[in-house]
Amino acid sequence: MPLNHEAAERKAQELLREWLDGSLKAVKHPRSGNGPDLIVDMAAGAKLLVEVKATVASHTVAGAIQQVQLYAERVRGRVVPVVAVPFMTDFGKSLCAAAGVSWFDLSGNADIRAPGIRIYVEGKTNKFKRRGRPSTVFAPRSSRIVRVLLMSPTTPIAQRDLAEVAEVDDGFTSRVVAKLVEDNFIERAGDGRLLVRDPGLLLDAWREAYAFEKHTIAKGHITARSGNEALHHVSDALRASKVQHATTGLSAAWLLTKFAGFRLATFFLSKEPGEKLVNRIGFRTDDRGANIWLVVPNDDAVFVGAKDAEGIRCVHPLQAYIDLKAQPERATEAAAELRKRHLTWKS
Repeated sequence: MPLNHEAAERKAQELLREWLDGSLKAVKHPRSGNGPDLIVDMAAGAKLLVEVKATVASHTVAGAIQQVQLYAERVRGRVVPVVAVPFMTDFGKSLCAAAGVSWFDLSGNADIRAPGIRIYVEGKTNKFKRRGRPSTVFAPRSSRIVRVLLMSPTTPIAQRDLAEVAEVDDGFTSRVVAKLVEDNFIERAGDGRLLVRDPGLLLDAWREAYAFEKHTIAKGHITARSGNEALHHVSDALRASKVQHATTGLSAAWLLTKFAGFRLATFFLSKEPGEKLVNRIGFRTDDRGANIWLVVPNDDAVFVGAKDAEGIRCVHPLQAYIDLKAQPERATEAAAELRKRHLTWKS
C-alpha cells in the first residue's frame, strides 16, 4: 500500500525505537521545514539526522542524500546522515554507499553506522508495492523521450523538436516532460527549452527501471569457435537476408570498447526470424548452452543511433549499456568500461 509523508515518518520512528531501544535518548520532529524530518539523539552523544521520503524512485533517493548531507553541515557535534524510504533498491543502496550515508527502509531493511551502533538488516520484502501497472517515464514508448534527451544531454532542446525526434505526438511528449520536470530529471531554460539536470542520474534511473526480459528473446546456439566468430557469422546472415538488426549487450560493448572478450552475441531483429533465416544462421534453441540471443524488441527505438562498427550494425552506447544489465559473463565490467568511454558527459 502507498504511503503519505506523515505515515512514512510515523513508521520510521517506530522502527528506530525498536532497533535502538536502550541506545536512544529522544526522537525529535522539527517543524521548521528547513531541516531533517527526524533528529534522533543517541545515548552515546551522536545525532541521527533522518530524511524520510514516501517514495522510492532513484531521483528521490539522490535528492534525499543531498538534503541530509546539507543538514549535516549545519549541525554541530557528531552527526550521522540517514535516508529512509519505503523500500531501498540496490541502486539506492549504491548511491548511499558512495555518499557515505546510512539508510533504512520502512519494510524493515537497514544499514546504519553510528558511534557505538551498527544496524544491518536485509532480506525483508517490499511492503509498499503499488498495485496495477506503474506509471513510469521509462516505459518503452516513454523512454523514447529519455533516449533522445540522453543522446545530447548537454544541449537544450525545444519540446516540439523533442517530440519530432522521438517520433511521439505532442500531447504524449507534454505529459512525459511534465513528469520528468516534476521528478527533477530535467529543467526548463529561460527560453523554455529542456535540459537534463544530471545525465548520469537519469541514465541510472532508466537502467534500473529497464526490463530486458520484456522483449521477445530466443536463446540458442550456433557452431562457432569464439564469440567474435559467432557475431560475424550472424551479422553476415542478417545482412544477406535484409533484416533490420543491430547487436547489443556484450558483443556491442566489445565493438565499442575492445575491453572484455565475450562468448554471447546478442542481436535485436525488427521481426521474428523465419525458418529460412534460422537455417541460414544455423541457430538451434538451447537456453543452457546459448551463445546467441535473437531478440525482437518491444519498441523499435532500440535501433535509434545504431551505426556500423567493423562492418557490424551496433546499437548506440546507451542501448548497449542498459542491455548489459541482463547479460552474463563479464557484463558488469563491460558496462563500467562502456560508460567510462562513451557515456561521460561534460557541460
